[in-house]
Amino acid sequence: MKLKILIIEDEKLIRWSLEKHLISKDYKVFAADSGEEGIKLFETHHPQVVFVDYKLPGMLGLEAILKIKAADEDVSIVFMTAYGSIDTAVKAMKAGASEYINKPFSFEEIDVILDNIQKKIEINKEIQVLRRQQKDIITFDHIIGDSPVIRQIIQVSKKIARTNTTTILLLGESGTGKDLFARAIHNESGRNDKPFVTINCSSLPDSLLESELFGHEKGAFTDARQLKKGLFEIAEGGTVFLDEIGEINQATQIKLLGVLENKQFRRLGGTVNIPVDIRIIAATNKDLKKAVDEKVFREDLYYRLKVFQISIPALREHKEDVALLSDYFIKYYNIQFQKNISNIQPEVNELLTQYNWPGNIRELRNVIERAVILENTNILQVESLPGEIISLNKPGDNGAHDKPAQDAVIPESRLSIGAFELPDEGISLFDIEKQIIKKALKNSDFNQTKASKLLRISRDTLRYKLKKYNL
Repeated sequence: MKLKILIIEDEKLIRWSLEKHLISKDYKVFAADSGEEGIKLFETHHPQVVFVDYKLPGMLGLEAILKIKAADEDVSIVFMTAYGSIDTAVKAMKAGASEYINKPFSFEEIDVILDNIQKKIEINKEIQVLRRQQKDIITFDHIIGDSPVIRQIIQVSKKIARTNTTTILLLGESGTGKDLFARAIHNESGRNDKPFVTINCSSLPDSLLESELFGHEKGAFTDARQLKKGLFEIAEGGTVFLDEIGEINQATQIKLLGVLENKQFRRLGGTVNIPVDIRIIAATNKDLKKAVDEKVFREDLYYRLKVFQISIPALREHKEDVALLSDYFIKYYNIQFQKNISNIQPEVNELLTQYNWPGNIRELRNVIERAVILENTNILQVESLPGEIISLNKPGDNGAHDKPAQDAVIPESRLSIGAFELPDEGISLFDIEKQIIKKALKNSDFNQTKASKLLRISRDTLRYKLKKYNL
């Protein structure tokens, strides 16, 4: 299947030359010189690929991307810009672009991008079916981790899942995956054919939280114009996951205790006790024992919730799982952003392992999402990581992380690297890299393609480094 391609580019020479090249490759091509015209052509011909320029007369390229993706979320968009910056690239990817390319570009780069898009389109339908099947079926097999501590927690959680009734308290910092464990426990229990309902107790004001949990009768308060069932009633036979349980007030704590002890409750404004058969899984990143000591959390509720307690460790406590998690997220975002990243630079793995991860797995996921968006090669490289992680490799790192960065100055007196020799006082790795790049350029007669091959990096990475070192 040959792709239908739309070019939205206001510069006549670029539009004409790109169109001519694509036609020579047997693609069916349409071209427009403005966002407005491009959208009309898109709605008429429904191309699978759209090349969109950043600077367009009238409607900007980012706006055109949003409109096109709103019409067809599966279309592949290649963002073109002569005003390349990380912020612009991230905005374009967030808007829906799957690739971006800096002008001036080569036709070789265009061909590689289109080959990758062709392959992705061919497997996209199968992937979409698989994702729909797996979307809500989280089991312990979906929890990534091979460290002893994670394996032990999974083993214990599987046992408690089979009890069906035991109340569970999940402890752990934000971003450690407490919600995944809650879903896995439900899905591997005898309640897995009944509802799993979840609520973040810190996201709602007290009065609204009570209404969401217990429901209300018509006329129970000013805006209660009709009867509303609460989550406890909706979840009958299933599981209720109460995230951030440490945030509920004393009045709600008393009512929740009644549900746990008596297996019944009343709607707000109601007079009838409603029996309920549910399992409650609660989670918090707070020290509930301390909250009990400070008289802000009821002691009887605390002990009723912690019939079985599971502590999920912070990511810094099982860093051996960072590489596994990174690989999983890369594969996920490859699909999300139509990328084809198949490997990671060893330096990237080292930096990711060194970093302290105060935001835990959620922060790692966000970092990988950003890196996949920015990476233009098939190998995830250091330059795609955020500054706070790259800085671990820099001299003068303040050691605020669990594991200090590797020394950035090599002290050996006459250590040679290629054609370079280090002085007695040492030299920073950044200066070494700059010298090596200059040498590679000189040896290749300043041909960037040849220089990138000598350095065994992509041309995009070389361009980034040239800009970085002002070469």
